[in-house]
Amino acid sequence: MPWDRRRKSLIDLLRRQGIGDRVLEAMDRVPREEFVPEDVRPDAYYDTPLPIGHNQTISAPSMVAIMCQALDIREGNKVLEIGTGLGYHAAVMAVLAGASGVVYTVERIPELADMARSVLSRLGFDNVKVFLRDGTEGLPDFAPYDRISVAAAAPDVPQPLVDQLKDPGRLVIPVGRYFQQLMLVEKKGGQIITTDKGGVAFVPLLGKYGFKGY
Repeated sequence: MPWDRRRKSLIDLLRRQGIGDRVLEAMDRVPREEFVPEDVRPDAYYDTPLPIGHNQTISAPSMVAIMCQALDIREGNKVLEIGTGLGYHAAVMAVLAGASGVVYTVERIPELADMARSVLSRLGFDNVKVFLRDGTEGLPDFAPYDRISVAAAAPDVPQPLVDQLKDPGRLVIPVGRYFQQLMLVEKKGGQIITTDKGGVAFVPLLGKYGFKGY
């Protein structure tokens, strides 16, 4: 089956799961098969995580959709992502942010950061900027951010990320070691409001404000 038909089938599945049109339209514009290793490319449009090397995974499409929907990324938003992987989630958020927005994405594994830069550049995602550093410290160089997305599970919400979030702003992050919950953190009028969005399973977030020696 051609890639575009596989993608449409996935989009139809996500629509039945309650994902909104704007997120689905963004996902329809990003070729997931380009963001996975060659050996798992035939599985690119199954709704499942896939290995991308270095003990890391690309999130299931439904999880990308859920996180993007919770973030409610708007045209022109400045977005910070922690955990680039090979760049798929960043690409979807870049479509949502539009040409006037930007996604800064942080990866701690050099090989993944290099591959992400390559595929994002090749596919024309010029509003995604990849950085190699400890994502638990955020990226203060360009703060504050309208939205922050974390694609690895932390023991709790890293304070630097809360500090780098605009008011108003939204942050999504999985929290927990063995049993994880996806948390939506909203900053509104100086107040922090946290909402549990349900159980999830992510690789651990390693770094100064994450897990150590996992």
